[in-house]
Amino acid sequence: MSPPDAVRLRRWQTLTVGVLFAGYAGYYVCRSNLSVATPLLVADPALGVSKAWLGTVASAGLMAYAAGKLVNGFLADRLGGRLLFLVGLFGSAGCVALLPLLPPASGGFLLGWAANRFAQSMGWGGVVQLAARWFPADRLGTVMGFLCMSYLLGDAAARLFLGGLVRAGADWKGLFVGSAATLAVVGAGVLLLLRGRPAAVGLPEPPPPPGNLFGADAGDTRVSLWQQVGPLVASPAFWLVAGMNVGLTLIRETLNFWNPTYLNEVAGFDPGAAGMASLLFPLVGAGAALAGGWLIDRTGGRFGPVVLPALAGLTAALAALAAAGATGPAAVALTCGAALFLAAPYTFCSGVLAARMGGQRAGATAAGLIDAAGYLGGVVGLAAVGRLSTSHGWGTAFAALAAVAGLTLLVGVAFAARERRGRIESPP
Repeated sequence: MSPPDAVRLRRWQTLTVGVLFAGYAGYYVCRSNLSVATPLLVADPALGVSKAWLGTVASAGLMAYAAGKLVNGFLADRLGGRLLFLVGLFGSAGCVALLPLLPPASGGFLLGWAANRFAQSMGWGGVVQLAARWFPADRLGTVMGFLCMSYLLGDAAARLFLGGLVRAGADWKGLFVGSAATLAVVGAGVLLLLRGRPAAVGLPEPPPPPGNLFGADAGDTRVSLWQQVGPLVASPAFWLVAGMNVGLTLIRETLNFWNPTYLNEVAGFDPGAAGMASLLFPLVGAGAALAGGWLIDRTGGRFGPVVLPALAGLTAALAALAAAGATGPAAVALTCGAALFLAAPYTFCSGVLAARMGGQRAGATAAGLIDAAGYLGGVVGLAAVGRLSTSHGWGTAFAALAAVAGLTLLVGVAFAARERRGRIESPP
């Protein structure tokens, strides 16, 4: 590559990763809004909304999200990540803009939220496919680690923004309208700046990552569905990663969604303050993801030495939440402790490991399948925590999450054992 082309490529890579970071962070304005709006919806008796019903709405959304992951990761690899990323972004904004027109206790509201989550499922597959197209293998881990921070910081920024709207006097309808308008503005910027691959601007493209499950296949030729999915489902390491993601996604989704309600009901925060305080959960997670990436580099690219202590810490943090019954700052500190140990292993599963296993042929497909498995677990968790917190209290709900973390730790032990034998990424 000539020196001028090398300079141009670096500039385009920098722009691409920045646009993807900002765009995927923007998705969370239309994803965290239901969580922030939940205390407002529950507090208004005229709406007839219960925590159990909103848990069902959130679970239906996660089910649609999981189904979308199965389809849209494959489509991102087939049709291009840029197209899927933009369709999901504008589709989500459109669905959320319709929610204020629907009674929150109705089936129409549930279907509208599910449609929003289906549109949202297009985003991450687009990110993984674009990253695999734009960056070589020796930078892919760092780039994916950075992009994983987009949903952690995006969640934090969205909760700060949405909590601020509530404190400024916005009701639940204003919250949804404001979030839809904000995401549409973000989408306009992405549409103008994002390109699908280096060849689109006359630049050479990187080769597939060595050691991926598809060898030297760069994904430029059409293959059958089984040829794209088969090497993934035949890999035991892939299933271990998916298994870890089931437990981690269940815990992350339930904590993300119910955190404002927990802080409102148990810790004594008003709804606006609870929404703003809940931003600390993803914010601490972003710092933990950065630390996890640094530790991976320090251990020569091995995931086990980072994953296992983190999963043990997560189990302990959730057990402490189950036993504590904390109020005020102590409750926030304990939820942040859970975030500290959750973030790094969660970001590895559908980020770095998916891109390394799937390469350019099926990186988005791998991420979609791993995420789909995780979000099916999240469907169970969201509804279960809503019911457990209502019937048995928050201590019982957190005890159940601690048990899930313990089971996930056992899967992590099996993954680490396979990694020590050098059987993670190479074809079976």
